[in-house]
Amino acid sequence: MRSRRKLRFRLVVTFTLFGFGLSALFAYAAINIRARVEEQLINSALRDEVDSLNEKVRAKEPISFEIIKGATFSDRTIYKAPLPWQALDSGVHDIYETDKDGKGHHYKVAVRRKDGIISFLQFDVSRDELGKRQLLTSVVAAVFLFGLFSLVLGVWLSSRVLRPVTDLARRLRDFRRVGKAEALAPHFADDEVGELAVALDEYATRLTSVVERDREFNSDVSHELRTPLAVIASTTELLQGSPDLTDKLRERLKRIERASRQATELIEALLLLSRAERRGPTRGETTDVAKVASDVIESQRPQMGGKPIDIELVSDGTVSVNAPASVLSVALTNLIGNAIKYTMEGKVTVRVTDGRIDVIDTGPGIKPEDAEKLFQRGIRGESATGGGAGLGLAIVRRLCDLYGWDVSLRPRPEMAGAISTIDFR
Repeated sequence: MRSRRKLRFRLVVTFTLFGFGLSALFAYAAINIRARVEEQLINSALRDEVDSLNEKVRAKEPISFEIIKGATFSDRTIYKAPLPWQALDSGVHDIYETDKDGKGHHYKVAVRRKDGIISFLQFDVSRDELGKRQLLTSVVAAVFLFGLFSLVLGVWLSSRVLRPVTDLARRLRDFRRVGKAEALAPHFADDEVGELAVALDEYATRLTSVVERDREFNSDVSHELRTPLAVIASTTELLQGSPDLTDKLRERLKRIERASRQATELIEALLLLSRAERRGPTRGETTDVAKVASDVIESQRPQMGGKPIDIELVSDGTVSVNAPASVLSVALTNLIGNAIKYTMEGKVTVRVTDGRIDVIDTGPGIKPEDAEKLFQRGIRGESATGGGAGLGLAIVRRLCDLYGWDVSLRPRPEMAGAISTIDFR
């Protein structure tokens, strides 16, 4: 899972690590260069001193030692020199010894062999260890000090650098609360954030234009369709009151009336979706799920087309929802209509119980991995026939999301068929 960190946090961490790493690199380079230069200087000084000592011994000049300890032997008296020195060739050598107290010492021993005279110079490098430790301590403290300084500087710079971005985000949140978009570009300088503000203004203008056109279209369609649907409804109502109607014509008029009512409910539901507006029934009223399901079943019976199918409504209790009957009717029409459409023979059971409604069919069923895909726009099942566009279940999902319901589709575990469920809890 990708870690989500704020941009300011990443800037502070990057700046701090860069400062700490850079100061640590310089500290390492300083200590390394100091050690190399010191090594070269000591070795060079010891060589010169031991050569001078050897010359003075051969010239029988007086010799004095201060910091550096010296000794001179001949080829015959070399055995009097310390044992670790006796086999040393001319040059500078590192000798490590432990004194009586168990304390280790590091010596630089310079050797010069010439004309039977062997000169030794001994320099105790251990005396400089304290200075090296103090230098190391100082350098480490300086590294951490510069790291802390980088942290403080990173916090300050990140707040200064990201302040325009934070201001831009705040203004966008204010627009969401106010509900009206205002120009962003005038509030920012002509820099990268200003360019982003200009791009957001252009995007907001285009988006507002699209939303306004869509809203006007929905309003126009709603207005223009309601009138002919109202005429159809009133006309069918008048015709049903005629005394000379045959039973066959009366049944056809009822089908026209149901289709008109379904169209009206569908228009209302689609308008709610287009506006993302959640609206309940009249104050103090709720919608009876079983009653709406019964009406939907009666309106969907003509789809059976003579197929050997039984439709049964089972209600184990009263389930009511705080939503318009039209919204619930559109959702159930799609679920029950699909069950009837894909069931060639058998039974469709609509069960209302415990805050939910199940539509159970004996059709070909679905694959478990395809259940969620069928709620996407334009996706149809493998056994789908006819000229459907694959929008019904997508509309059901959007309506359920709008009202906080949970809709699902799954295969029947014990036999062929599918179960679609709307959970109102």
